[in-house]
Amino acid sequence: MAEAERIIGTPDTPDDGGERTAAAAAPAGSGASGEEAPARRPGRGRRIAVLFAVAAVAYAVDLISKMLVVSRLEGRAPIQVVGDLLELHAIRNPGAAFGFGAAFTVIFTLIAAAVIVVIIRLARKLYSFPWAVALGLLLGGALGNLTDRIFRAPGVFEGEVVDFIAPKGFAVFNLADSAIVCGGVLIVLLSFRGLDPDGTVHKD
Repeated sequence: MAEAERIIGTPDTPDDGGERTAAAAAPAGSGASGEEAPARRPGRGRRIAVLFAVAAVAYAVDLISKMLVVSRLEGRAPIQVVGDLLELHAIRNPGAAFGFGAAFTVIFTLIAAAVIVVIIRLARKLYSFPWAVALGLLLGGALGNLTDRIFRAPGVFEGEVVDFIAPKGFAVFNLADSAIVCGGVLIVLLSFRGLDPDGTVHKD
């Protein structure tokens, strides 16, 4: 919880220790009015643009793939892509990613909505390009599956997600699930490196 508060709960202006040190070292009268100008870090707008661009691409690819699967594959025999190692097999999944928790559709819908809110909140202090890519993947994937939850049968917030990628011996999933997993893995790697969303590097 402390780690989450440290990453998410900071104000809009990034809390960068290096900048505070540099500002403190500047002479008090260095400005024309004798006041120090607040340190500003360029690039947040570009990083936010990257986040939403990645999210838009991930969402669009997932949405288009599901539309094609529903129109051309649903109700038909699976299509073998790599022998019996990988098939395209359309199913409707009421659970979470990879078919887990089919009895908790509404809960997973609320979780997806909460993830989206958290990501948008993190965008306020985003100065790291890798974090922008990771959060964009998470946002696009969450929006993709949330769209199914809202607009597909059997009803609003209870809709079943369209899954179609079926590796042998593994659960069936979709491109939104893949985006979420890739974004999560990237966040874990960035955390191990000590890189925060605001671009600072810390050592625990």
